[in-house]
Amino acid sequence: MSQVKLPIQAIIFDFDYTLADSSEGVIECINFALDRLGLPLAADAEIRKTIGLSLPDALVMLVGREYAQDTDEFTRLFVERADEVMTDMTELFDIVPETVAALRNFGIQLGIVTLKYRYRIESVLKRDHLSDVFEVIIGFEDVSEHKPNPSGLLAAVEKLECVRQNCFYVGDSVTDAKTAQRANVDFIAVLSGVTPRAAFEDYDVYAVLEDVSGLLNLESLKR
Repeated sequence: MSQVKLPIQAIIFDFDYTLADSSEGVIECINFALDRLGLPLAADAEIRKTIGLSLPDALVMLVGREYAQDTDEFTRLFVERADEVMTDMTELFDIVPETVAALRNFGIQLGIVTLKYRYRIESVLKRDHLSDVFEVIIGFEDVSEHKPNPSGLLAAVEKLECVRQNCFYVGDSVTDAKTAQRANVDFIAVLSGVTPRAAFEDYDVYAVLEDVSGLLNLESLKR
């Protein structure tokens, strides 16, 4: 892992469980797809554990590898239902608008790298009047390989025209930690999802915060 250098130029965020809670929408869409495939519905708690995984990985985790051949149809059905309900069932965490406004006031550029479709993120941000806050959003449709492959995060760093040593990636999951590690970008973990603090002990983590509002207390971000 790189050693962060001051000043911090950019902070790039994961979306689900980092900036927002879309778990009710994910539960709805996964069980819609499972039902259409004739598979047993999954428990809410088990679905929440899959948030941050790709849809093919989520399907395998929920019903077993023997159904891996159904991932294309599962994904199609999930997206079909998500296009109807996901924006309305996604809520930004209350602390997000104030936090990102303060970070922008520090002169820090902001981005998002997520497994969600970019157009879905954009619809949530537009609804909540935050469309102009994030200079770059890299979604599922923007890269050929997805987290923990680092290509999306590296693309965001490039678009923000900063160097990796002056950036942080902020996320709630082990997948996010692996992504940052492979991109050689310093990682900040937040505990606003379902991943416990202990899960990050095997990774080089710059800080572990309860939620993204804790960024404002980091000495390295204060000007």
